[in-house]
Order: sequence, then C-alpha cells, then structure tokens
Amino acid sequence: MPLPFYEVDVPIRHPAQPALSGVHVFTGPADSRSSAVRIAHEVYEAARAAQEAGLAIPAKRPDGWGARGYRPGWEPDWPAATAGRWNSPYSWLRVSDFDL
Repeated sequence: MPLPFYEVDVPIRHPAQPALSGVHVFTGPADSRSSAVRIAHEVYEAARAAQEAGLAIPAKRPDGWGARGYRPGWEPDWPAATAGRWNSPYSWLRVSDFDL
C-alpha cells in the first residue's frame, strides 16, 4: 500500500524586512506527520546547500520529495512547521472523509 501524501507548511520570515512573511510548502509521501516534517527539512537543506555552492537545486528524490526553489535571506521556522494529509483541490474526495 502506498504511503499517504502529506503537505508540510513552514512559516518563513525575512529578518531584514520584518513585515514580510510567508509559508514554504512541501508535499510528498510519508508514514507520519513527524516524518513528513523531517523529510521536508532534509530537502530544504539540500536546496540551500546546492544554491550556496552555486549548483542547481536537486530534482525530486526517489521518494518523491523535492524543493523547487530556495529564498536566500528568508528564515524558516521549523519548530512552527505543521504537517497534515494533503488534500488535492482537484479531487472529489477530502482528507476529512478518511481517518487520519
């Protein structure tokens, strides 16, 4: 059986411009909310390291997780990250239809 798909929302802020804030979103399969946050953090760090080394951001990993971009200067608040089952806006089904 495939793993459930999660969305991880990580609040971000720009220290040089405190009025600016946002959310960095990651999605992918995981066996739990905590695993989803851990994996999202891993792909974020890989994207950051690649960008800082002047390399392209890595493509999706074999497990389906990846980062599409990196915002230099923005600070993610990993302790405030939230994760939940991803709900496709194009699906007839809702996560609330299933037991989490």
